[in-house]
Amino acid sequence: MPTTADFRNGLCIEFNNDLWAIVEFQHVKPGKGGAFVRTKIKNLRDGRVLENTFIAGVKINIVRIERRPHQYLYNDGDSYHFMSSDTFEQVSVEKKMIDAADLLKEGQTVDLIFHSETETVLQCEMPTTVTLEVTYTEPGEKGNTATNTLKEATVETGAIVRVPLFIEAGEKIKVDTRTYRYAERAKE
Repeated sequence: MPTTADFRNGLCIEFNNDLWAIVEFQHVKPGKGGAFVRTKIKNLRDGRVLENTFIAGVKINIVRIERRPHQYLYNDGDSYHFMSSDTFEQVSVEKKMIDAADLLKEGQTVDLIFHSETETVLQCEMPTTVTLEVTYTEPGEKGNTATNTLKEATVETGAIVRVPLFIEAGEKIKVDTRTYRYAERAKE
């Protein structure tokens, strides 16, 4: 049976009758007392992040999950609809299961994480960066590029992203989905 020695980032475990993914962990061996594992775990159903300490060597239940590529089709309110790239079946996912839902563009490919035993969707994993077109931003002032000043820009999905002053409406940019930060201009 697996123990805390098997911890690794991204591992899914059953804890307190729920499914959790290990975000980060650290084995600690203090000079006095028993060893323990300090972890940061994320709930796969509602996205809560919790810090927890496990006693070293305690048995854990590992949950088997599968990542499957799906294409984003459309949304109607809080339900987002995806189509499997392999079987062409459609799946509906709640908005709270998607970390950066307002950066989703129709036709974009994402990974849906499924619980292998129950075939239920646990989470929608966005790519690290997405390429989006800037639909509106204030014009930048000429010569005002010496500082790292940012301005707000609205992208084609309706999300607001902070971009450098030289970015103008109509340009395609790459946006980091984890931080909503401008990454770079997209190469055509």
